[in-house]
Amino acid sequence: MATTIRPEISEKNKYYIDKHRHYELKHFCLQYPNWKREYSSCCDIGPNLSRFEQLYSNGGKSDPTLSWALRREEYSKKIELVEKAAKETDYILYKYILKAVTEGLSYTYLKSVLRIPCSKDTYYNRYRKFFWLLSEMKG
Repeated sequence: MATTIRPEISEKNKYYIDKHRHYELKHFCLQYPNWKREYSSCCDIGPNLSRFEQLYSNGGKSDPTLSWALRREEYSKKIELVEKAAKETDYILYKYILKAVTEGLSYTYLKSVLRIPCSKDTYYNRYRKFFWLLSEMKG
């Protein structure tokens, strides 16, 4: 059974963010695997003309190459944002933090399976710091 982290912490905590903002950022991060997959598929197959022609048009004329490039850039920026926030949170623990926030993993899983090299208190401090940093970066 996974540990549920309370989204609301004391306003006195230096990493305080509103609980609804926390949920917004949490769900944002859980899309990370989809962004990685979509970004890779954009890179592997190039512009899929029929798919992108339907999504974007410019004055009745479509530009599938531009649409493909814009979509790829959007995924890249989102991926980079989440990874940067994780690295700035803790350069040693960032791989664990990134895995936890993008896959919804608990500390128990990180400790028992992935052998995270820190205590529960340290991890949750960094977890909150991650979301606070992400909130600041995302604006």
